[in-house]
Amino acid sequence: MTEAHEPLRSAWDTTKEDPGKWAQKRRLADAMRLVIERLVSSDAPEDELRRAADALERYGDALEAHPRLRFVHGYAESANAGDVSAFFDRSPMIGLANPLAPPITIAKTGERTAEARAVFSSAYEGPPGHVHGGFVAAAFDEVLGFVQSLSGRPGMTGTLIVRYRRPTPLHTELRFTAAYVRSEGRRLYTEARVHAGDVLCAEAEGVFVSIARERFEALEAERAAREAERAR
Repeated sequence: MTEAHEPLRSAWDTTKEDPGKWAQKRRLADAMRLVIERLVSSDAPEDELRRAADALERYGDALEAHPRLRFVHGYAESANAGDVSAFFDRSPMIGLANPLAPPITIAKTGERTAEARAVFSSAYEGPPGHVHGGFVAAAFDEVLGFVQSLSGRPGMTGTLIVRYRRPTPLHTELRFTAAYVRSEGRRLYTEARVHAGDVLCAEAEGVFVSIARERFEALEAERAAREAERAR
């Protein structure tokens, strides 16, 4: 088991080029997570909610006025990278600059293993007081994608099987343990578990399909074309 769970960095982490801006981007994402968490359970009066919505809409308009990133840095999920030290700030599960992410932190613990930690807020609730099963599955997909990247081969999820053993609690540190098991041709086999303390909440098996780098480059080119069209 590892003690530190700092998000991994790569040599081409763009936060090094403009650390002040990225620090504030991550700070803003943290603030937005806090707003989401408190809004879900808040009984604030109508006038206050209206003022807050007006302010957020104005800031959304202000962001729209700025140029969009010319290049989308890094990857949105670790499975696509084939490199566990790539840059994932945009990820909806582990991205520090993405307010949708809990975020999950992941650390490599061996040549084929990793451990992740996460705390899900009320915004992720399914059963009363517990994490929605869809978010548990998404977390497994991210963690399993990370360990399949230990193969050094980028891939996409082919099959994800989740077995829910106990309800997964909110506001509790969850510990995921995952392993890259084996490969058969293009298929990469992985497995993981998530515990809340000593309680096993769920288990998962994932089969990822290794994809040629050229295919990802084609997807990146398509994304760039769509972003350029949106910017017009």
